[in-house]
Amino acid sequence: MISNWLAAALGRRNIHYGWVMVGVTFLAALVSAGTVGSPGVFIVPLQHEFGWSTAEISSALSIRFILFGLMAPFAAALLNRYGLRNVTLAAQLIVVSALIISLAMTQVWQLILLWGVVVGIGTGMTALVLGATIATRWFVARRGLVVGVLSASVATGQLVFLPLIASLTERFGWRIALAFICGMLCISAFIVFMVLRDRPSDVGLRPYGDTGSDPLAAPAPNKAPIMAAALGTLRDVSKTGVFWILFATFFVCGASTNGLVQVHLIPMCLDFGIPQVQAASLLAAMGIFDFFGTIGSGWLSDRFDNRWLLSWYYGLRGLSLVFLPFTDFSFYGLSLFAMFYGLDWIATVPPTVRLTAQRFGSERANLVFGWIFAGHQIGAATAAFGAGLSRTLLATYLPAFFAAGTLCIIAAAIVLTISRHPKPVTAQNTVATA
Repeated sequence: MISNWLAAALGRRNIHYGWVMVGVTFLAALVSAGTVGSPGVFIVPLQHEFGWSTAEISSALSIRFILFGLMAPFAAALLNRYGLRNVTLAAQLIVVSALIISLAMTQVWQLILLWGVVVGIGTGMTALVLGATIATRWFVARRGLVVGVLSASVATGQLVFLPLIASLTERFGWRIALAFICGMLCISAFIVFMVLRDRPSDVGLRPYGDTGSDPLAAPAPNKAPIMAAALGTLRDVSKTGVFWILFATFFVCGASTNGLVQVHLIPMCLDFGIPQVQAASLLAAMGIFDFFGTIGSGWLSDRFDNRWLLSWYYGLRGLSLVFLPFTDFSFYGLSLFAMFYGLDWIATVPPTVRLTAQRFGSERANLVFGWIFAGHQIGAATAAFGAGLSRTLLATYLPAFFAAGTLCIIAAAIVLTISRHPKPVTAQNTVATA
């Protein structure tokens, strides 16, 4: 295996193979982010070609967001049982198959089935849970930084892909742009097959930062039923207040990012006379700021109280969303919004993952975070459909942005109700402790 040779070669240079895992996962998440974000570019072309309403297209995207989130806890169980490489490859093949078939779609039900159901399941098989699994399984030290880097792949995906996808769509049509995405998914799948491994013990290593002298023995194969593992974890953690606080705040996170800005900012900019490529460049600019903001958040989450970090992140995001309608969509106003909002886009992920690991233990962290991430995507689906409905019924997106900003400010307050030093929650200790 090339991974064994590469691990040995890097080991001679005192480079841990965990950083290769971070790089490969970053690439896979980056391409996935381009896939998830691209429908925001395609909304208007689909309307022009097929006559579908914003609400109809948004309904497909809402289904995708819901399935993307609801798959997360089961994705963690799949990763634990079948391995990181197998599940990641299967997810990428499912997504690329659906996108290739969708090149020939002509009916809105086909959009809902392919872009909503199939892509939702495929992308949900890894989601942010893959990054959380890499961080908790391969790293003891620098765990918050790793989560920050892998979360930043979402921003980098926008930075790299959205302006290019918008340009391809404008010049050659949405099908050529979609074919480009399929090609990138195939390249990513090949690299995952060649390099990704399940655990440090697979290449004779201990996790990064673990000072033990011998490699950890590989654990016994996990043969627990997928449904039992996921639902059993939910049964345990749902008895705790801290789980529901993290679930609720991550619901707000999804409602104020993926479901709202990622999907509807480009068509909203078109309503104000801003060309599509320029609007996509605005999202890319947010990606630049979020790349640094999320990595910085990971660094901060290793050093400071994660509750206060989350409170600041949600509060500042809420203020930026309330501010957006008052920019008059001028160049300077939008630039200020892109910088302020972009720094905060995915910054909530590292402290949320760290709080999850602290409260529920590293062994179950990916399963618990999967359920918390389900809340994120339910929020995203709610905002995606709600904003589309607002545009269809009221001819404006602005009420949705005001509502999301208000929810962020509420989230900033409730996250501080988490106790600073609670006892870790185990399968045997499920007494509610917020």
